[in-house]
Amino acid sequence: MAAVIDSGCAAPDQAAPLSTSVDLERETVITGTVLASSGEVVAGAYVRLLDATGEFTAEVVTSPAGQFRFFAAPGTWTLRALSRHGNGDASVTAGRGINEVAVTVA
Repeated sequence: MAAVIDSGCAAPDQAAPLSTSVDLERETVITGTVLASSGEVVAGAYVRLLDATGEFTAEVVTSPAGQFRFFAAPGTWTLRALSRHGNGDASVTAGRGINEVAVTVA
C-alpha cells in the first residue's frame, strides 16, 4: 500500500472560517456558493477567478457545502463555475473586506 504524502500544495478548505489574522480592512476576500438552477448547492465544482480582461488568475474546488473563497485585489472580477450540473458566471466589483457572490450553474 502506497503512503499518502501531503505536499502542502492544495488549496485550503473552502469552508473553514477565516483566520483571525486576516485584516479585513486591508484584504479583499471574494467568497460565495455555487448553486444549481434548482437551488441545491454544488459540491466539487471548479471555480475560476478571472480578472477584468478575462485572464485566468486562480481556481479552487468548492467544499461539500458548495463554498469557495479567493483572496484578491480590489477590482472587477468574473467567477466562472464548472460542474456536472453545468457552467455559470457571475461578476463582482470587490472592495476591501468580504464580498459575497452566488454563482448559478445550468
